[in-house]
Parts: sequence; structure tokens; C-alpha cells
Amino acid sequence: MSDLSANLSMPYLAPAQAQKHLTHNEALLILDAVVQLGVESRSLSAPPADPPQGARYILAGTPGGGPSGDWAGQAAGTLALRDGTGWLFLAPRSGWRAAVLDEGGAEVLFRDGTWQAAALPADLSAERLGLNAGADAVNRLAVSAAATLLSHEGAGHRLKINKAAAGETASLLFQTGWSGRAEMGTAGTEDFALKVSADGSAWTEALRAEAATGRVVLPQGVRLEGAVSGPGLVGTVARSGGQSSGAVIERGAGAGGDYVRWADGTQICWHVLTAGTGGAVDWDFPAGFAAGSPPVVQATAQGGGAHFASLGAATASGVPVSAWEGTGARVAVAVALTATGRWA
Repeated sequence: MSDLSANLSMPYLAPAQAQKHLTHNEALLILDAVVQLGVESRSLSAPPADPPQGARYILAGTPGGGPSGDWAGQAAGTLALRDGTGWLFLAPRSGWRAAVLDEGGAEVLFRDGTWQAAALPADLSAERLGLNAGADAVNRLAVSAAATLLSHEGAGHRLKINKAAAGETASLLFQTGWSGRAEMGTAGTEDFALKVSADGSAWTEALRAEAATGRVVLPQGVRLEGAVSGPGLVGTVARSGGQSSGAVIERGAGAGGDYVRWADGTQICWHVLTAGTGGAVDWDFPAGFAAGSPPVVQATAQGGGAHFASLGAATASGVPVSAWEGTGARVAVAVALTATGRWA
């Protein structure tokens, strides 16, 4: 049997040994040096001028060789313990860990013959993790900090929030004093919604993006305090199933004048034409009105004098126009026309 322990090389007491306390104290000294190992530094190649009793160092090498001074002859990486007025040197074994105090307590691990940063295992996992906060059975990851940074690794970065089924919730909840004030996500449906609360109890849905259509619904209405622009405002209006499916306003012109259509189905056409003396002149609307729903048409004769205009029966596509003198004779004068009705 060896006289030294296998891992720390501590001396064993021998039978009938004299001055057993010396051997025992030597073993305690080794234990005191390596248990709960915290070294002052690992960057010194020579001992400091006045090291405190019990201070420990990991010896550093130099570009030209190994440690110097009272550490001369020792290999870089050796553990040095200040013992009274001298030094005790211990050769580290694979698996030893040390906290380096002048590096903020950074942990190093002795492996493959050198001290290395003690990296976390690649498959590190834990049931709960609290960073400056207490994790619990519901909040298994808890972070208390001024900010949390999630960054890319050379390209983009995606934060995934997954739920088990359509009827469950995947959302971001914003709180004040641990009371909910706003939430966005897919809560109970597949539609993406934004809802708000003034007290954490009563909630109001402010916005909903329908998963099936992509259409955005604003249940509480909209208050606009800035300019509104884009092809969805002025473009081609349309309706489907009793609902608007195009732009809000449509403006156009043709041989029969100008028109404006609104998404609710309202349409106004206007034009100036010259009535004839040989009979009524047809005004073909620049945009047709709804079938079976002729518009209300107004006509005003222009050019001065005692002239007046008359209209025939309006259809969805046009109306006959005439102009008259006070004597009852037809007259060729300009007539201003407006037709108001519905296009849908």
C-alpha cells in the first residue's frame, strides 16, 4: 500500500509512527490548499512582493521559459500555496476547478495538461433557471434585468412561441405591477389579436388579423390623426357579399364626364353637354349605376337668358336632356348635369 493518497497525495499515518501530528497537519495543509479552490491570479510568473498567508496562485509561464524567483524550477500551471514564509507547490490533476479572483471569479478547469475556461456542457439542461430572479413551476425561466438581448449568429434570429392546439394561447403579455395591461398573440384562436386592459380584469380587443384571409379588423373603430394614403384609399372600389372588397374611393372620367364612387355603393356623376334644337340629347353616364336603380338627375341650363332644362326618364346608363327658351322652343345651350345614386 502506498504511503500517499491516490488523488491529493496526502500522507498516511504509519503504525506506531512518532510525531503523528506532523503527518496529519501536512495532510490538512494540502486539503486547505485545494478544497474550495480560489486562486488570486493565474497571470503571474513570479511571486508578488508580500503575498498573504494562505494565498494560492496558478503559476504562469514566460515567453522565454517557466516561472522565476521563488517559483523558479516549477512548471507553468502548478498550484502554489503561500505557507508561512515559504511556498508549497502542488501539481494539479485532471478535473480540478478553480475560481480566478482577479478575473471576477471566472472558473477554470484543468484538463489535457492545462488550465482552461470551464465551458458549460453542450447538452446543458435544467428543470428551472432563474437569472437574478426566482424560477417556479410555472415560470421555469425567470430573468430580472434592465434588458434582455437575443441576437443573431451571423444571419437572422427568430423567437418562437409554440402552443399545443388552436384553442390554446401563444402570446406576449405586458404587465404593470404584475397586472396585465396589453397582450398580443393567438389567444384561444388562430387569429392574431391585440387586446388591452386598464385594470387587468376587463379586456378589449383593439385589433385582429384573420388567419384565413389576412384581413385586419378593428373592432373599436379608428381615430386618424395623420395623413391617409396608399392604393387602398383611392383605387378601384368593389363589393362582395355585401362588404367592401376594394379601395375606399374611386375617381374616373370618360366621354360622358366625371364620376366618383364610394365603397358603400354611392356614386355621383357630373358633366356639361350642349342641348340640341333637333331633339333631346342623350347623356351617357361615365360610369353605370346599379341595374334597376336609376339615379336622381339634376340639370341646369347655362348661358344666360330665360332658358331651362328638362330631362327624360333616367336609366342606369343615361338620361335624355333638352333645353328650352321661354317661348317653348328648343335651344342649343350648355346644360350642367349631376346624377346621384348607387353603383352597387
